[in-house]
Amino acid sequence: MAKRVTKKNVNTNEMDGKEFFEAIHQIEQEKGIKPGYMMEKVTQALLSAYRRDHEGVGDNLMIEANEEAGTVRLFLKKDIVEEVDNPAMEISLEEARRALPQAELGDTVRIEVKARSFGRIAAQTARQVIIQGIREAEQGMIYDEFSTKEHELLTGVVTRIDPRNGSVSLRLHAGDQFTDAYLGTSEQVKGERYAEGQRLKVYVVEVRRATKGPQVLISRTHPGLVKRLFELEVPEVYDGTVEIRSMAREAGSRTKMAVWADEPNVDPIGACVGPRGQRVNTIVEELKGEKIDIIRWSEDPSEYIAAALAPADVISVEELPARADAKSCRVVVPDDQLSLAIGKEGQNARLAAKLTGYKIDIKPASAPLEPIEDLIAQAEADAAEEALEAAMAQAEENGEIPESAEE
Repeated sequence: MAKRVTKKNVNTNEMDGKEFFEAIHQIEQEKGIKPGYMMEKVTQALLSAYRRDHEGVGDNLMIEANEEAGTVRLFLKKDIVEEVDNPAMEISLEEARRALPQAELGDTVRIEVKARSFGRIAAQTARQVIIQGIREAEQGMIYDEFSTKEHELLTGVVTRIDPRNGSVSLRLHAGDQFTDAYLGTSEQVKGERYAEGQRLKVYVVEVRRATKGPQVLISRTHPGLVKRLFELEVPEVYDGTVEIRSMAREAGSRTKMAVWADEPNVDPIGACVGPRGQRVNTIVEELKGEKIDIIRWSEDPSEYIAAALAPADVISVEELPARADAKSCRVVVPDDQLSLAIGKEGQNARLAAKLTGYKIDIKPASAPLEPIEDLIAQAEADAAEEALEAAMAQAEENGEIPESAEE
């Protein structure tokens, strides 16, 4: 005989759930958590609580919530059998017919679980599940909001400065959400000083999920910080009329930035500098005096490299053969411009190399220069030697000796 599920409930004792639904909507108003999510967590809580105190019920539990009627009811489904072997999941025909005269063997009836049948431990379990559900929902909303801010600029308020290691705690806001983030010493600009209550712009490097909630990684040294500051101050950069093609930064000291505009009537450098230097000066002030060199990007490597070495003048740029996948070039400058091209502690040349992606060999005009053909031949010889050394190392790992080595 096919199993029937009866619609009438045995031992019905409907409990008032008006306050329960009011609490659900209050949570939505205060924390922005949707009622459907909370109902799911409450359902899990009630089921977990009952299972904790009643072994063997398995998946025979169900929740019936009716907001219009203001009721939340917990039922235990039981099969009607002649002889009960498992009281948690079975009920005798005689007992079932006391409440449901038309009940038959093989049917399933729903037994309502009274609220007072929950023990203290079960109630605690339910409470913990609900609290955990609220916490997970809050963390999920924070993550969703802040993950959209990756690689963006946020303004935080300094809440604490650790006297031991100098790390800074900030309270960040994004939309309706807020969280705390930590600016480690490695992400701070050398020489900057912070104070509690200070408003500070930071660059969001990454947002990660963590056991204690979303972790927002922030930086004041990342080159992206400078790029976003230019987007804030320069409308042409924000709308894409002027494009920042490349950037190299040594935080707190100097930044080189290559800009380009597709429209011939737009001066990309002038747009970034602004009238009387107002735009770039605002950014320099935010960066506590960090120098910013703005150059014009070019498809011509020689022109681009010469511009990257500004403020030094360049006589000539010659590309050299690439070595180990690294592009290189030789730059000749006037004798009196050599120190300017190299920069203090090599900074100007170093930033120019980062900006252009070329290894730059700077020579004064008075120095004798090797013919470019000799440099090419030397580069080819060096490459062949490196390849041979790599082959021999690989052969040695495999226990072999290449023929070229024997020769």
